Amino acid sequence: MSGFTAELDSADRFSRDHDRAGDINGDGIADLVIGARSDDDGATDAGAVYILFMNADGTVNSHQKISMLEGNFTGNLVEGNFFGYGVAGIGDYDGDNIPDIAVSAPAASTPTLYILHLNADGTVKSMVRNNNVLAFGLSAAGDLNSDGRIDLIAPDPNADNGGAIDLLFLDSSSRVIRDATVTIGENSGGFGTGLNDGDSFGGRESALLGDLDNNGTQELAVGAFQSDNGVGAIWILSLDPATNQVVDKLKIAPGLAGFSESIPIEENANGTSGGHFGHAMAATGDLNGDGVPDLISSANQYNNGVGYILYLNPDKTVKTFNRFDETEGGFNIPLNTDERFGRSISFVGDNREDGNITVLMGGGAGTTGVLYTLDYQACDYQQQGETMFWSAGTVLFSNWNHAAQTVTGPLSFEQCTLKAHENNGPYMTTKASDGRCIIKDTSAVLAFSDEGSSAYIRSCP
Repeated sequence: MSGFTAELDSADRFSRDHDRAGDINGDGIADLVIGARSDDDGATDAGAVYILFMNADGTVNSHQKISMLEGNFTGNLVEGNFFGYGVAGIGDYDGDNIPDIAVSAPAASTPTLYILHLNADGTVKSMVRNNNVLAFGLSAAGDLNSDGRIDLIAPDPNADNGGAIDLLFLDSSSRVIRDATVTIGENSGGFGTGLNDGDSFGGRESALLGDLDNNGTQELAVGAFQSDNGVGAIWILSLDPATNQVVDKLKIAPGLAGFSESIPIEENANGTSGGHFGHAMAATGDLNGDGVPDLISSANQYNNGVGYILYLNPDKTVKTFNRFDETEGGFNIPLNTDERFGRSISFVGDNREDGNITVLMGGGAGTTGVLYTLDYQACDYQQQGETMFWSAGTVLFSNWNHAAQTVTGPLSFEQCTLKAHENNGPYMTTKASDGRCIIKDTSAVLAFSDEGSSAYIRSCP
């Protein structure tokens, strides 16, 4: 990341997990917490985390490392602890108006969840060690039990019967309330059946979406990245508001539940197979303005890594989706072979207060690690009348053959807006029934459509 000056060593695994940490230094800009679980401070693979203090333009102003040797961390890490395997921003747990963080060390002889109360400079003010908490990743879930504190999701994709997650609730002393923990997996936590051995349910990150269908249940997205021979899947779970047990569920996978993608089953460089869809994910809020929260995920082993924005329906199925990788979606950065772009994801939001949103994607597998900052324009699309289209003008993109009256590669409205973005086109004509998408410049003229097309003007901040 621009402005990040830390000296990373080969295979530090920087950015294997990351999260928005809140405004730690009080400058009005949200800061980040980044895990580097194979850092060697104090011992080989003991692990570390970094607090990144951000500028308004998305660059890094400064950083603070927390490890056995830095940041006033007093925990006793040893070789192979993987401190920083999971990280999460949890808000202000100790009431000093400075956000705090959660960090997992799952590979210790006693797997541990650390709650680190921070100073404004990113060093550790105090910590609470929760022993015997296994978390191969961490996600902040929001306040599921309405006690005023952010709760955590701890995945164990290697658990028996296909993997599991623990919903962790902490008390005012930053300690896990053991008898309140909800374990969700095969025949556990209300999940019922549907998982198979080796599915890796739980993934590395989960995402609380909110109430998709406004029926009083919260929906939680959980990956199972090695299901179906490594192709991967995402389970959307509906949680009972009183017990946080699963009361309904739906599996999303390539070719299933509206996700009309095809991810091949091929052997990967690390000996696994498939694209690993659902390895990581983050909730984004309602991106397309249809009143339903959406989800961002990835298939980090598909080619060099592919990201997906999944636009959801109230019934948990996929309405449509957009891809982004090194060749499409506006990313436009060459990736290294087997980079595993999208192996970690976090949602920052409108950190610059310019109407756009920021998403962080991890990559750089097999190297020190890379974190990509993706900024998405929050553009408005204003429909022009009932049945109109853009006539004349210069065509910037079109999948419509007027002479043959056919569409090649039909696109949804959301996919058409991506073409408008990629081609910087202000005028867009679509038709839902056949998937036509025509992007033109401002020399186009609005005209009546007897074919039921819809015309839009694109405006961006």
